[in-house]
Amino acid sequence: MEYLNLNTGAQIPMVGFGVFRVPDLQECENVVYEAIRIGYRLVDTATAYKNEEAVGAAVRRAIADGICTREELFVTSKLWVTDMSDEETAARAIDASLDRLDIGYLDLYLEHQALNDYFAAWRSMQRAYKAGKLRAIGVSNFYPNILTNFCEVVDVVPAVNQVELHPYYTQEGALETMAHYGVVPEAWAPLGGGRYNPFEDEGFRAIAEVHGKTVGQVLLRWNVQRGVVVIPKSTHVERIAENFDIWDFELTDAEMAAISSHNMGYTGTRAKHFEPDFVRMCLGK
Repeated sequence: MEYLNLNTGAQIPMVGFGVFRVPDLQECENVVYEAIRIGYRLVDTATAYKNEEAVGAAVRRAIADGICTREELFVTSKLWVTDMSDEETAARAIDASLDRLDIGYLDLYLEHQALNDYFAAWRSMQRAYKAGKLRAIGVSNFYPNILTNFCEVVDVVPAVNQVELHPYYTQEGALETMAHYGVVPEAWAPLGGGRYNPFEDEGFRAIAEVHGKTVGQVLLRWNVQRGVVVIPKSTHVERIAENFDIWDFELTDAEMAAISSHNMGYTGTRAKHFEPDFVRMCLGK
């Protein structure tokens, strides 16, 4: 495993395990436990995923079985938009996440979207960070212009910005902005989020064959070599293990460029943050 340094001084593993759209609590607990057993030490959940309890149960179970210690794990959750209306509501939501997880503290807590009163919510997150409830705080889905304004205004600069990053939406400008402010980029949907079929792409398959790897492993490696943390999700143990096994090869500059050439820009996104209907949906309007 390789790690990146956060602006807090802590380190974040570059490959983690995501649980988006794993709402069945028993299934979620089991796959998170298996991921930890395989070697994952970063687990990413969110209030909106409605499975924080299962992630906490898996973490406690793995610790009880001697697979790891709490200190070896890096657990992330996120504050949902409707809990970001004011400082008091955000503070209650932070405590509710901590209660549902029941693992003592969170290694990273993110604002899930740049919506509602995210400055007020951030002030509550800053207080929880300074109190030790949250070891690091960050943001998600903050585009470069929003992140720039945010970093120039807040007292605590975000440690992480979790955004959509895959070969169909490469976001080089976003990476440049994050690097300027010392914010670590983290990719959700690093394999495309199910909207494309990269596993049948002849170019990707040719690169994978050269390295004796799968297309999924190649695409995860591409992001890691760009300095991006990845959090692939799967409910299949074989695929969970496969996604973790990306440390014994390196892509060439030509291969990196070939993969990046699939970029579609904003048309390649899943979450349409610039669309008013999407914003209203997130706000529950």
